[in-house]
Amino acid sequence: MFYPQPARHARFRQTRVLIVGCGDVGQRVVAGLRPRCRVLALTSSPDKAASLRALGIVPLLGNLDEPQGLARLAGLATRVLHLAPPPGAGASDPRTAHLLAALVRRGAAKALVYGSTTGVYGDAQGDLFDETRALAPATDRARRRVDAEARVRWWGRRQALRVGTRASILRIPGIYALDRDGGDPRERVRKGSPVLAREDDVYTNHIHADDLARACQAALWRGRPGRVVHASDDTEMRMGDYFDWVADHFGLPRPPRVSRAEALASLSPVQMSFMSESRRLHNQRLKTELRLTLRYPTIQVGLAHSLS
Repeated sequence: MFYPQPARHARFRQTRVLIVGCGDVGQRVVAGLRPRCRVLALTSSPDKAASLRALGIVPLLGNLDEPQGLARLAGLATRVLHLAPPPGAGASDPRTAHLLAALVRRGAAKALVYGSTTGVYGDAQGDLFDETRALAPATDRARRRVDAEARVRWWGRRQALRVGTRASILRIPGIYALDRDGGDPRERVRKGSPVLAREDDVYTNHIHADDLARACQAALWRGRPGRVVHASDDTEMRMGDYFDWVADHFGLPRPPRVSRAEALASLSPVQMSFMSESRRLHNQRLKTELRLTLRYPTIQVGLAHSLS
């Protein structure tokens, strides 16, 4: 787990961290920050306040779709982790715009980290590349993330000049963990959902939820101004081979293989969007700039460890 150097522990205990979008990953981040930090979390649901308090988090009621209620966020925290998703429609992200506008009204955060997605690259046809690759979003879902990234970078440049704030971006691939809702690949295999035939298959990218939480923590202290980092593990695997491995490892039937034409006829547009983009990611910045050593460098290690 990431911690500041021992000589800074007294100061670290006083650090206030605001998490916007404190779901599964956010709560894993909290586990690594407390008790050295006071953690606050924005939630739009009063029903979640009690469960957040039980984790030692100070809940703040507010809705990113209602900017008039966000003014009190300004100056509350010295570091901000933004993991809230954009709206489900459109090509822009007003939620991020509302959050950033609220944060500049009073006080100044030392660091802001935005959790984006590797979907902003679109289909790279299996190429291996680093964070300097041009963006080519192919869906409105990805275009909303591109819009959010642009807003974070613009805000970060202004705040860096004004008060020295560091705004950085983590581009995140598929998140897995057996104890994560929706992150257990066995669920898909048990359903018998098809994968593409080998000649049509795509490379897919992954990060264990615990390693992602540690990457978020590291970025809050070590993220460079305006920097983008791939929060991805070392796995280079095609999607069908990944689910074949899951099936074999857990004693399940392998998923059926279908052609791309057959998949188009039977799968939803959202499912097909994940089967239409192939890329491999360099993650050296994660290791050298954020100085993160992955606990689960491959999905094989991560899933085997989770089961044990």
